[in-house]
Amino acid sequence: MSTATVNGSAYPARIATLMPAALDLTTELGAVPSRNRLMREYRIGAAKADEIRAVLTRPLVADQPEPAPVPTLDSQATAAAVDPDRPAVTQANRVLASPDAAPVDSTDGPDQSTPVASDVPDRAAEVATASPLATVAGHPGTSIVTAPPAPRRSARSWPVLLLALPAFVAIWSGWVGLGELAGFGVVHPLPGIIDGFSLNTAITLPVGMETYAAYALHVWLSGAVPGPARRFAKWSAIGALVLGAAGQVAYHLMTATHVSSAPWPITTAVACLPVAVLGMGAALAHLIRSHVH
Repeated sequence: MSTATVNGSAYPARIATLMPAALDLTTELGAVPSRNRLMREYRIGAAKADEIRAVLTRPLVADQPEPAPVPTLDSQATAAAVDPDRPAVTQANRVLASPDAAPVDSTDGPDQSTPVASDVPDRAAEVATASPLATVAGHPGTSIVTAPPAPRRSARSWPVLLLALPAFVAIWSGWVGLGELAGFGVVHPLPGIIDGFSLNTAITLPVGMETYAAYALHVWLSGAVPGPARRFAKWSAIGALVLGAAGQVAYHLMTATHVSSAPWPITTAVACLPVAVLGMGAALAHLIRSHVH
């Protein structure tokens, strides 16, 4: 089963959906795959990879029969009181009956290497009490315990458009105005090819800076990337938002005081922003791709 088939959706795959491919991968490797291998193979987080490894290392077999109860010394006393002619059950008789069981010397107590009733885990009862059971496709003898999915209602996302519209207008006008005060303006990027084509370079500031801030914020909060990429996205998103706010403040202060051109420190900082956005975007993309591959 391919990775695209297992986790080709935008929604995180469930454990029961990923288990058939995880079992096939375990069979192919001859051992339980590592957490990093599961995260890379199925594009899941560390917590879900740990859950899959827990299931692979301790599978629950639904068809295992429940061991027959063995009378204990306490139940022997009760049975003797009811039926005096019933033979007593000694400590040596507590060993589970099996064709390969070695004879036990009653004077020395039970053989510690032979399993007794108290040492046999009641796995069938454990499976029976868990509900529901999901049988893994292609592996009929193996079942995993899955909790019933809780009903969830997705939050409406359309109010974000109403929130973003006025912010977009204000941010766009602020960055364009600051760019013009810092020396950004109309250029002809294709001289000799299309002489009439012109471009105002001031629009590069809102397009680059705010787009990267929104993208890094999404990567940080999605939780679908490894630790290094998530930490880089977190701090770069915070830095981009702080720089965006500082740019808006600088523009409005200079406009309120009728400044016709930005001071050289502001001009220097604004001129470096496109290069900084390019570097942060390339670094974040590299960290994400290193996790996928």
